[in-house]
Amino acid sequence: MTLLIATWIKFFVLFAPFFVVSMFLSLTRSDTPAERRSTANKAVFAAALASLVLFFFGSPLFELLGITIDSFRIGAGILLFLSAISLVRDGIRTNAQVPGGPREDASVVPLAIPTIIGPATIGAILVYGSELHGVEVILGLSGMFLALVCLLALLHAATGVERLLGKTGLNILSKITGLILAAMASEIVLTGITGFMTRIANVS
Repeated sequence: MTLLIATWIKFFVLFAPFFVVSMFLSLTRSDTPAERRSTANKAVFAAALASLVLFFFGSPLFELLGITIDSFRIGAGILLFLSAISLVRDGIRTNAQVPGGPREDASVVPLAIPTIIGPATIGAILVYGSELHGVEVILGLSGMFLALVCLLALLHAATGVERLLGKTGLNILSKITGLILAAMASEIVLTGITGFMTRIANVS
C-alpha cells in the first residue's frame, strides 16, 4: 500500500497536472463543454497508452542498447531537472508550449504528447518501470493509472479550477510542482551515481 501511494504521488507530480490544466484551458478556450470533455478523455487515454508502453519498455531497451539502468538514471534525471527548472522559471514545461496556429484536434498533439508525456517524463517512466519487479509492477501500474485518473478529473474540472485559483494560482502551483520535480530528479541522479560508483568499487 505504501508503494502504491508513493508511486501515485510520484506520477501525479511527474505529469505536472497544473501546467497541463493551463495548457488544456488555452487549447480549448473556444470549445464547448462537451468538446472539452472529449478532448480531456482522448488526451488522458493517449497518455495512458504511451505510459503503459514505456513502463514495460525500459529493461528490454537498456539491454538492446547496452545501457545500464544507472547510466540512464543519470541522463533521465538531468533531463527531468531541466524540465523542472523550466516550470519553476517560466511556469511552462520544456518543449510544451501552446502552438500558435489553429488545430482541429489538440488531444493527442500537443496535449497528450508532449504536454503530459514529454521527453523528461518518458525518461522517468522508463526508469521507474525498470526498477519494479514482481508484485511491485502491479502496484506501480496501479499508482500510475490512479495518477492519470486524478489528472482526468482535474481536466474535467478545469474551468472551475481556473475560476477558483485564477491564472496566477495555476502558475504558482506549476512552479511548486517544478520544485518537487527538481527534488525527484536529484534523487534519480544520485541513485544512478551511487549505483555506478558501487559497480566500479565491486569491479575493483
